[in-house]
Amino acid sequence: MMKKADVLIYDTTLRDGTQGEQINFTAEEKLRIAQRLDEAGFHYIEGGWPGSNPKDARFFELAKQTRFRHARLSAFGSTRKPHTLPEECPNLAAIIRAETPAVTIFGKTWDLHVREILDISLAENLAMIRDSIAYLKAHGREVIYDAEHFFDGFKNNGAYAKKTIEAALSAGADMIVLCDTNGGALPFEVTAAVAEMSALVPPERMGIHAHNDGGLGVANSIEAVRAGVRMVQGTVNGFGERCGNADLIPIIANLQLKMKRDCLPDEALRHITNLSNYVSELANIPPLNSRPFVGRSAFAHKGGVHVSAVVKNPAAYEHIRPERVGNKQRVLVSDLAGKSNIEYKARELGVDLGLDRATTKRIVREIKKMEDQGYQFDAAEGSLSLLIKKKTGAFKEPFNLESYHVLITKRGNEPPTAQASIKISVGDEQEVTAAEGNGPINALDNALRKALTKFYPQLNEMHLVDFKVRIVEGSEGTAAVVKVLLDTKDEEEVWGTIGVSENVIEASWHALVDSVQYKLSRDRLNINNRGSRGRRREQ
Repeated sequence: MMKKADVLIYDTTLRDGTQGEQINFTAEEKLRIAQRLDEAGFHYIEGGWPGSNPKDARFFELAKQTRFRHARLSAFGSTRKPHTLPEECPNLAAIIRAETPAVTIFGKTWDLHVREILDISLAENLAMIRDSIAYLKAHGREVIYDAEHFFDGFKNNGAYAKKTIEAALSAGADMIVLCDTNGGALPFEVTAAVAEMSALVPPERMGIHAHNDGGLGVANSIEAVRAGVRMVQGTVNGFGERCGNADLIPIIANLQLKMKRDCLPDEALRHITNLSNYVSELANIPPLNSRPFVGRSAFAHKGGVHVSAVVKNPAAYEHIRPERVGNKQRVLVSDLAGKSNIEYKARELGVDLGLDRATTKRIVREIKKMEDQGYQFDAAEGSLSLLIKKKTGAFKEPFNLESYHVLITKRGNEPPTAQASIKISVGDEQEVTAAEGNGPINALDNALRKALTKFYPQLNEMHLVDFKVRIVEGSEGTAAVVKVLLDTKDEEEVWGTIGVSENVIEASWHALVDSVQYKLSRDRLNINNRGSRGRRREQ
């Protein structure tokens, strides 16, 4: 059984998060996210606005067939229409039909919106709030009232803003949520407003809903908790309209790990990186590397001084241990690297440098030289691992290139075609083959694999997942070179490789070769054991 949380986590990824640009979930995807949030121990999940579109209506129908173990599902909507009885309002009817244990409705707190946007009297707005909440309470629902534009209303007409809250309380609202809808509030303003409202609303019945337009969504949410509110609303990864909503990931991590305010079970916190990545994947938005706590770069160290320090004591440059949120420490190698970076990466790769500092220095010098030429090893750890292994004698070339030829043909209005032929040697055997592709790089990749799979059939397990070309400046600042970055995947991992040349095909070739060699290196299959297998066949 879950212990009582100090802070209630209310997720609105499925509603407010989908208002973000380029974010769109199917009803089935929304259900999958809701199930993951429930598994993580979130207390409330806002499923959508059932009266606004068929997709949200479908989600709630699917949700009726789903058992949520921890979270209370909430349907969202507005107060009744002006000059309409609650029982005649289609919006409220749709909320009731959703059959969720909790409902969340918003009403206008800022008199500007009442007079200029709704074009109704201040009194009618108060009646809309009271009538809607009373109607929903009469249907046995827990009612969460979102006081829209609260902080703007509080600053511009505090007396009326308080009247809207009093109307919600008098009608029986279970929770009053103060909304920074435009995202313009500052932390000290949030603190002062919550303190003043605490005389009207019991703190255990107060929440915060912050947006990030001023870059302060997380800070404002944490300040509101410090000031006494019990509920925090937000979205996973901060998805939302304009600059997004308050990001629940760093809010939860900061509250729980640093302020000792229980939000989620400890075990759930250790899976929060996976949760963040999962939601990004379904949204079809690449995870942000620099995302606090859960980003791939959140605990990545590049400067040699930093790496030297974290090897001795991670606390020197890490504000928490990454494992507590399901992340991991990474060390990057670049022209900023020192001996500590190389020694760290070598240990990761299982290469024993021992006390040979001369080899380490040679590797550092080589990396600095290559990065000056356009290489970028923090984005190509596959190429980096090969460089270290080759410099230490831990890897031998599994094949040699004899020659390759690439031909591009264009006929009339037809799409161009590409053909590549290649000649390689593996031990004392040679292989000549050719392949086609939708471009010269694709053809060259196909030809290389075709030639090598005879010797290394496990190469069929790998395939390219990303191909990037960049134009960079050369070491003199005038000679333009091409940088090709490849991401390759097999059943175990994804790895990056890089090639640099003034010719895009040559740069691509180097990246392709590194990709293949990394796979063979990791599988411990190189020219040495290939040669022994070949001799056994000949005997």
